[in-house]
Amino acid sequence: MSLPSRNVLTPLGLSVNTFSSHFVDGLLVGAGEDPSSYDDASALAPSSWGRIKAALRVHPCPHAHPPLAPVSPLPYTAHIFTTLRRPRERQAAPMPDPATPRPPGKRGRAAGFNTPNRFQPLHLEPDPAEPGEEGFQERVPTSYLIDASRSILAENDSPDVGFRFSLNPYRGCEHGCVYCYARPTHEYLGFSAGLDFETKILVKEQAPELLEAALRKRSWQPQVVALSGNTDCYQPVERRLQLTRRCLEVFLRFRNPVSLITKNHLVTRDLDILESMAALDLVHVTLSITSLDRRLTSAMEPRTSRPERRLQALEELSRAGVPAGVNVAPLIPGLNDSEAPAILEAAAARGARWANYILVRLPGAVRPLFLDWLQRHYPDRAAKVVHRLEAVRGGQLSDARYGHRMRGEGELAELVSRFFQIAKRKAGLDGRGHELAVHHFRRQGQDQLELFGEG
Repeated sequence: MSLPSRNVLTPLGLSVNTFSSHFVDGLLVGAGEDPSSYDDASALAPSSWGRIKAALRVHPCPHAHPPLAPVSPLPYTAHIFTTLRRPRERQAAPMPDPATPRPPGKRGRAAGFNTPNRFQPLHLEPDPAEPGEEGFQERVPTSYLIDASRSILAENDSPDVGFRFSLNPYRGCEHGCVYCYARPTHEYLGFSAGLDFETKILVKEQAPELLEAALRKRSWQPQVVALSGNTDCYQPVERRLQLTRRCLEVFLRFRNPVSLITKNHLVTRDLDILESMAALDLVHVTLSITSLDRRLTSAMEPRTSRPERRLQALEELSRAGVPAGVNVAPLIPGLNDSEAPAILEAAAARGARWANYILVRLPGAVRPLFLDWLQRHYPDRAAKVVHRLEAVRGGQLSDARYGHRMRGEGELAELVSRFFQIAKRKAGLDGRGHELAVHHFRRQGQDQLELFGEG
């Protein structure tokens, strides 16, 4: 079957063609016969496409318009990019049926399958009677797509977070944390919140330039920007692309404060920039540490830095004078909650200045993904964990209400909070977080020496 290729504009502003014709490491990643087929030529200029093609080893597809089924890169979901229509009534993510055989977990991936996309009318499941088919493959490589966003700062008005603007150089996250609340956002792009979220990574290659344009606007009021608020800005591909590093250089040039949070030791690569920013109170870094148990973290967040590497990053940041703290997030009752005191003590010993926690919540498609993961890796604890999650979420597994979603409610939630506060005091981490400065901001910074206080 051959259909005409046409562009579709998703709700988040990504230009996507009906049929793709570029491959990264053998998987479908681009759109159209050629990068010039994009409507937005400036977003995919030949020079910039050349840079990212070289970095990501993108190879042209030998077939301009292959049939839909054979080239679908999605092992569980067949997507037809015609329109992204919102259903009249949203259906809750289905519970995994224990009696239905499912493909085994993928190597290096937390999600075991692709959940249905709530915006798509079609979802295909692999036949359990045919274990040799594509859906049962052991490995799922990562592919990268170019994100042609026209702006880079995302604004929110949530009273639950301490920032108004955030910056995410990437959509999707190869860290693959099974509990990640950001997974459902991949559905807006026509993908699944499951394996797609951790294997189809969208790259905002113009992020530094878009950030500079935003900070130059007279309407911009200097304030703390979170890096990142959705996916990890130091996920594996950052090692090659250095988009986060280049964004930090822009923040330093304009002297706008940044709040960094990550699970990756790669943050220490940018100590030269972070030291200069810290000298002006323009940055602090939070390392998210969920457990000190390597078996748990390797299964739950498979491509993050191991716990000891995150603790090492804390130590290196503190030694360099960069204010750093720890976030036990998410805290999962019945799974990792008992580790909080040990995590806080280890973090304090390596120079952490503050500590916080967030109770896990399982919105939308995260619910079946987490429950499936729990049954695969910790079947003996599954019922206990689910019951405790329901106890802090009013009988549910998620609660989107402001004021409740971060901490939960009920007797068990209060007990968890008191337990954490006691552990913080014992570790000496009960102080307030580090305050950042905004009075150094300047609309333009021309003298390179002034960036390091030498001008």
